[in-house]
Amino acid sequence: MDPDEILLDAEERMEKAVEVVRDQLGGLRTGRANAGLVDSIRVDYYGSPTPLKQLATISVPEPQQILIRPFDAGTLNDIAKAIQSSDVGLAPNSDGRVIRLNVPPLSTERRRQLVSRAKELAEDARVSIRNIRRDANKHIDTALKDKLISEDICESSKEDIQNLTKNYEGQVNSLVEAKEKDIMEH
Repeated sequence: MDPDEILLDAEERMEKAVEVVRDQLGGLRTGRANAGLVDSIRVDYYGSPTPLKQLATISVPEPQQILIRPFDAGTLNDIAKAIQSSDVGLAPNSDGRVIRLNVPPLSTERRRQLVSRAKELAEDARVSIRNIRRDANKHIDTALKDKLISEDICESSKEDIQNLTKNYEGQVNSLVEAKEKDIMEH
């Protein structure tokens, strides 16, 4: 692999790591209702786990309520069971056509737990990004050892990889800071 391919591969993988943490943080509760809390819950739909957002319309009619309207009324009980067994901590109320989830305000203790969970998710993403950096540096070293690139190109490629790492770690830090602020404010 030439240095440009190594850099491109590392950048794509780091971008995916940031996307994963963005999705995970979106599923963390804040003080108000948010469709992201439930849209990735897996529902057993004809024997296969299917994301809730593919089985129903999810809306937030009020700041403290999530409304789930299944496309197929027969899935209502399956959706309710999936919500109860998930870790969102919300009790589904069904009227036979829709499911309502009332989102209670968070206690200070629960807010602290959510902030620490957000920090754990961010640290996992940073570790992942650093592992990608390590792999890319290993590929660069191998290319140097095999005399495919010069030492100058090796050094500049490692600098580029380090800059990518700093950039994506910065993105993760920004995401978690925004989420922390969101959790603690409401």
